[in-house]
Amino acid sequence: MKAHLMVFALSAILIVSTGMTPTFGDIQSSIVITTDKASYSEGEIILVTGEVQSLYGIPVSIIVKAPNGNLVSIAQIDVGADKKFSTEITAGGALMKVEGTYTITVQYGNVNRTAETSFEFGGVIEDQTMKETTGEPIMEFESEITDTTVSVQGSVDLVGYEITGGKLLSIMTDVDAKSLIILIDATDDGSLTITIPRLVLDAVFENGEDDEFFVLVNDEEVDFDEIISSTDRILIIAFPAGTETIEIIGTFVIPEFGTIAAMILAVAIISIIAISAKSRLSIIPRY
Repeated sequence: MKAHLMVFALSAILIVSTGMTPTFGDIQSSIVITTDKASYSEGEIILVTGEVQSLYGIPVSIIVKAPNGNLVSIAQIDVGADKKFSTEITAGGALMKVEGTYTITVQYGNVNRTAETSFEFGGVIEDQTMKETTGEPIMEFESEITDTTVSVQGSVDLVGYEITGGKLLSIMTDVDAKSLIILIDATDDGSLTITIPRLVLDAVFENGEDDEFFVLVNDEEVDFDEIISSTDRILIIAFPAGTETIEIIGTFVIPEFGTIAAMILAVAIISIIAISAKSRLSIIPRY
């Protein structure tokens, strides 16, 4: 009889303890994330909305990955007092080109509080058309790299760098994510010291004070050291062997056609000065 009672008591304790211990599924269900449509074409707006169960006073991280697992974009979105959040992503761009299923992951609080959704993208039509008609790959911007500097599309300012344990391959901008994506070939554990002009990439609050960058090494957030000046921000980022991508996310990145815009502005200013000077000469009395 006592044995039966002991078995019953142990069973009751097990049931109660199981009910009190949160499972991974319970943690995942504390976040909901959805898109407004199941599939998108190039140029369409992807509306991402979600809701959390509890407020932690920090933003949610929204990460978009391509069908091959490569990072497309990452953003930090504030959660409202109603526990809801939303953001918009433009379908297409430099990192969202291929057709297939893209995954959106939202992370909140810690690595265990995550949720996922996905959407279909039809691919970049321009790229497909050119490949079908000419068979030639689309020409993309290639960074001009020296032993100490690398060029960035849309800027005349060069990014300085020093790297150990690998080789820097290229740097490209992601305007939507406001980030620099650095491709490297890391043969060993090493570090990248990168000097970024503020006109290329910066992180500032609305009041003009410096904000912190968000740095990902192979899609994982990492700590880094930083030296700040009025013109540059120098980041020292450690990476393990096998690293392929380092992404530095701020609040501003040089637009894709920033150099052209600057040239147009310069020409406009020169024209205004010339016209103004001519107008003054025309009203000076001649004797």
